[in-house]
Amino acid sequence: MADQRTALITGANRGLGHAVAAELARRGLRVIVTARDPASAGRAAAEIGPDVRSHQLDVTDPASVRRAAGELAGVDVLVCNAGVLLDGGHDPLTVPLDLVERTLAVNLLGGWRVAQSFLPGMVARGWGRVVFVSSATGSFHVGLWTGAPAYSLSKTAVNGLTSLLAARTRGTGVLVNAVNPGRVRTRMVPTADRAAEDAAVDVADAATLPDDGPTGTFLRGGQPVPW
Repeated sequence: MADQRTALITGANRGLGHAVAAELARRGLRVIVTARDPASAGRAAAEIGPDVRSHQLDVTDPASVRRAAGELAGVDVLVCNAGVLLDGGHDPLTVPLDLVERTLAVNLLGGWRVAQSFLPGMVARGWGRVVFVSSATGSFHVGLWTGAPAYSLSKTAVNGLTSLLAARTRGTGVLVNAVNPGRVRTRMVPTADRAAEDAAVDVADAATLPDDGPTGTFLRGGQPVPW
């Protein structure tokens, strides 16, 4: 990319989001670390580097998202990483629906809200990259995971949202894709084998696709995989 692009990552104060922010900064992008807690966002940004900015952003709070969109002009790359897994071990027949609602509020509606706030500016400028961090647990091809039904269904919905936004923005210079990073060793899945730094490369690759790159795809290791 000839010009330095600005990337905003949600839920970037730790785990995969933090690793993605660090990887994009390493690639020369101007990075904005966001999180619900401004202090943790600030600490994470300082850990990555002196030129990395931070900003408070709660994806479930419309006022917070509006404020961030108003104060952070010119975001070129959006990585919707903020997510929760609240219903591990529950069954679809008995999972408390309040857990389902809370999961969808973050994993689906949170990402949708942020995309609605930043994506139109990308379209107006004629260039943008949007990446949703998804999961194989939401893939019909792999099989939805009954061991965390709310989480699994939220990722299926994220995949659908990716397809919708990609269709709506096709031909505008904006590419919208979902990434399956695999089981990543974070606070959410502390026993996973894959390091966040390794998974971050896949997400960063999708966030820096060339202009002739794919849109509306589900990527694993840089390659399209079935939904």
